[in-house]
Amino acid sequence: MDKCGVLGRKLGHSFSPQIHNLLTDEYSYEIIEREEADLAALFESREFKGLNVTIPYKKTVVQYLDEVSELVKKIGSVNTIVRREDGSLFGDNTDVYGFLGLVRFSKIDVKNQKVLVLGSGGASVAVMEALLSLGAKPLIISRSGENNYDNIDINSDASVIVNTTPVGMYPGNGESPLDLSLFPKLKGVIDIVYNPWRTEILLQAEKMGIPCADGLYMLVAQAKRASEIFLGKDIPDSRIDEIYYSLSAKMKNLVLVGMPGVGKTTIADELGRKLGREVIDSDIEIYKKTGRKPSEIINADGEPAFRDVESEVIKELGKLSGKVIATGGGAILREENVKALHQNGTIVWLTRDLSCLATEDRPLSQKNSLEEMFKIRKPYYEKASDFCVENIDVPAVVNTICEKAGLS
Repeated sequence: MDKCGVLGRKLGHSFSPQIHNLLTDEYSYEIIEREEADLAALFESREFKGLNVTIPYKKTVVQYLDEVSELVKKIGSVNTIVRREDGSLFGDNTDVYGFLGLVRFSKIDVKNQKVLVLGSGGASVAVMEALLSLGAKPLIISRSGENNYDNIDINSDASVIVNTTPVGMYPGNGESPLDLSLFPKLKGVIDIVYNPWRTEILLQAEKMGIPCADGLYMLVAQAKRASEIFLGKDIPDSRIDEIYYSLSAKMKNLVLVGMPGVGKTTIADELGRKLGREVIDSDIEIYKKTGRKPSEIINADGEPAFRDVESEVIKELGKLSGKVIATGGGAILREENVKALHQNGTIVWLTRDLSCLATEDRPLSQKNSLEEMFKIRKPYYEKASDFCVENIDVPAVVNTICEKAGLS
């Protein structure tokens, strides 16, 4: 079987193997991590049928190719390489195709709009080409160019922002290339990063009510086009939407929030069994980190000290993908926790009659009236969650969560 793969320097975040495995079984597809000094040997070996190329090699690989497409000659960036029958290497670019698909999917209007393209790397030139073809007025923002982050205020009239940099990409979750509040006329934000699902810049866009889109659709669309080049045959466009929706649902975490004793651990375990997913409990992770249960930390050091540890743990859990995560009852009290959990997760609020809530080994539940605690926390649960499910019957709850999360 022919061997294909994605070439980059650090690729622990990549979803490309999953996408290509869904597209076809006519070749194997793997992650190929290489340092720049090792690229020459890889290309001399010709041991692959096709490659996708990502950060930071989209411009670097051109020197190893025998021929490139007219598009590559124009923009100087390669993200797809195929070994032809005579052994020669041909380079093309499917990022333009992928980004055009993403813009259509996002429904963000770019025609005649001033669009700031953050970054000047290999992905940036492809995005610029696509935007120009759509009638946009794109402008590159780089660290040292004429238009840069230090004089960003001169471009505060921008209507759309597209991030093509790796800022905010796993594992650098929580970082943002700029503050969207500086752009009062902003009508849309696109981040071609796809892991996490919601980067920091997209979380801010959502909070401000600005239409926004992540990069997963672009990744699937360009992968479909790359696969056509590898195989030398067409693949129906309908496969893009099909794979996008399937992968999007599977890669998002299911995060359970709710009052102490509401049954988050039980429901999480059942969801894990039904979906074949790893189940992670934030309280257990806290014990692994400190050697103490949450109740022991609260009793010995107080609630604020416990919340600090909890936030450290949740920050790391939020970076994961495709998990079921059960959280402590007060995890949503800190906005930083909600942001961390929301970036890669669908947040489910479990409710239950307060009279049914267990309080054993729960010092905060024992110390305070459950009614008063719920009154305080209810607005936080409502704000943090994507939907709410009442925990009456476990199998029914599990089925409802799967259905609402698009996993049924």
